[in-house]
Amino acid sequence: MADGMLDGKVVLVTGAGRGIGAEVAKLAAKEGAKVVVNDLGGSVDGEGADATPAQEVCNEIAAAGGEAVVNGDSVADFKAAQGMVQQAIDTFGKIDGIVNVAGILRDVIFHKMSKQDWDSVIAVHLKGSFNVARAAAEHFRTQESGAMVHFTSTSGLIGNFGQANYAAAKLGIVGMSTNIALDMARYGVRSNCMSPFAWSRMIGTIPSNSPEQEARLAKIKRMVPAQIAPMVVYLLSDAAEGVTGQIFGSRMNEQVLFSQSRPIRSVHNAEGWTPKSIAEDGMPALLPSFQALDRSGDVFCWDPI
Repeated sequence: MADGMLDGKVVLVTGAGRGIGAEVAKLAAKEGAKVVVNDLGGSVDGEGADATPAQEVCNEIAAAGGEAVVNGDSVADFKAAQGMVQQAIDTFGKIDGIVNVAGILRDVIFHKMSKQDWDSVIAVHLKGSFNVARAAAEHFRTQESGAMVHFTSTSGLIGNFGQANYAAAKLGIVGMSTNIALDMARYGVRSNCMSPFAWSRMIGTIPSNSPEQEARLAKIKRMVPAQIAPMVVYLLSDAAEGVTGQIFGSRMNEQVLFSQSRPIRSVHNAEGWTPKSIAEDGMPALLPSFQALDRSGDVFCWDPI
C-alpha cells in the first residue's frame, strides 16, 4: 500500500534496469513519482548494451498504474547525462530528484590493476555520478528545490580486498555529495549518500572459495534489493526536508547512519616536531586511537534480522 510520498514528483534513477536501481524506480513510481528509468544494460564489468532490462522495469511500472520512460544512455558521457535530465523535463515537465545507482565492477588485487580497470570504474561511478548531478543542478537551482541520492559503499567507507578502483570512486562520491549539500543548501537542494547491503549482480561476483566466505554470502543473500528502496524514496520526498549531507545504509531491516571523518586525537609540541620526536613521542600518543585495518564484514559483524 502506497502513501503518496512522491506524488507530483519526477525522478531520474540510473542503473535502474536491474537490482537496487529497479526496486528504487518501482517504489518511487508506486509512491506517485513519474520516473525516467536509465540503464545502459551492460554486463557487470560494463561491456555491451541492452535496453531490455530498463524497458521491462517501465512495463512493470505501467502495469501497476505508474508512468515511466526508458533511457539507455551511459552516465559516463557528460552530454548523455544532460540528455537524461532533459528527457525528464521534456516528457514530464520537470525534474525533482536524481538517484545515482549505475555502476560496474572490475575487481583485481591492486598490484595487478590495469589502467583500464581503474579508468572504467571511476568513469561510471564517480564521473557518472557527477555528470548526472551536474546536469540536474542547474534546474534544481532555478526552481530552488531538488533531492539527490548518490550510492556509496562500505568498500570505500571501510575497506575491502581487490577493490581499490571501486573504493576510491565510492569514497569520492561521499566527498562530492557533502560538497553539493554545502554548495546548494541556499537553493533548497539536498544531497545524501546511501550505502546499500543487498544481494545483486555485482555482489554476485564475490568468490565463495572457503566455508567462511560461503557463510558470509549466505547472509548477504538474505538482504534483498527491495529493502534498500524505502530509505531512498524517503530521501527524495518532502518529508526529508533538512536531511542533507549524510551517509545512510539499509541493511535488511536496519537503517544505519554512518560517521564521517573528523579529528579523533591530536598531540602538541610547543618546540615543534622533528621526525625523531614524532617517532619517540607523537606516534606513541596517537597509536591507541588508530583505526583498525578492517573490511566491511569485520565492522558489520552481527547478523541482520
